[in-house]
Amino acid sequence: MMWAFFTGALVGLGAYLLVRMLIRPRANVLSTIARIDAGRGGGGVTTSAAGERVLGGIDKARHTLGQRLEAEANARGWAFGKLRRDLAVMNQPFAAMLATKVFFALGAMIFIPIVLFLFDALGFGVPGATPAIVTLGAMAFAFFLPDLALRQEAEARRRDFRHVVGSFLDLVAMNLAGGRGLPEALMTASTIGDHWAMARIRQALANARLIGITPWDAMARLGEDLGVEELRDLASALALAGDEGAKIRASLLARAASLRRKELADVEGKAGERSQSMLVAQLVMCAAFMLFLGFPAAIAILGS
Repeated sequence: MMWAFFTGALVGLGAYLLVRMLIRPRANVLSTIARIDAGRGGGGVTTSAAGERVLGGIDKARHTLGQRLEAEANARGWAFGKLRRDLAVMNQPFAAMLATKVFFALGAMIFIPIVLFLFDALGFGVPGATPAIVTLGAMAFAFFLPDLALRQEAEARRRDFRHVVGSFLDLVAMNLAGGRGLPEALMTASTIGDHWAMARIRQALANARLIGITPWDAMARLGEDLGVEELRDLASALALAGDEGAKIRASLLARAASLRRKELADVEGKAGERSQSMLVAQLVMCAAFMLFLGFPAAIAILGS
């Protein structure tokens, strides 16, 4: 009886969510800002390119579902700021991520009951509403699992971006020493190298010329979109410094040295953590070996 009641409640909740998705909400300030931010982030270009690469029914369903979920999120003003920044760093579309999360949850909803049914057929069944609780827990975990993987990859890419920013500052300082102005020095430095981070900086500076904003405002927007604090701090420093060549050059060199020291400290910290992990693993192995040696003697003493 409890299982039937819970199943009916779950079906009713799914029907309610489906109806809510089909009802178009009223336009408000949050939804308008969310749509503007989504358009500025270039989500439409990415999703259209993804739509051209759709192969098979599953990919087509994933693309359609992602577009629908993204439209609903924008219409209701749901920002998903952290998720969007991680996706921007990885250069992945927001719609595809939403569809992947839903597909993972649906996969858990199908897979877990099958596993529980097989266990029940083997005589290892669980009583009451435990199967429903396990299924819902697995669905929640599967729904947030892509976020965990994305966060780790995005943090690795941000560390790579910070390393490139340090080299970029050195190049800008060299161009300033050669007599170029600050905007020209920024653009010239960004053209050196084909790294993805340098390409993103170059694209942001080129877009700044098209839309009529300063290069440091463009870099501040890029830092906000990618979640890179160092880039936003650099943009603030450039905006305050103006066109004072020598002071800007010294400030850029100091910031580049500071970024390298911070990166070196992070590397040393991770190396120390790995050394401690290896030490703990060695201690556990020694303890297990001593237990292996002493267990027969202890059994013999206790048996006598």
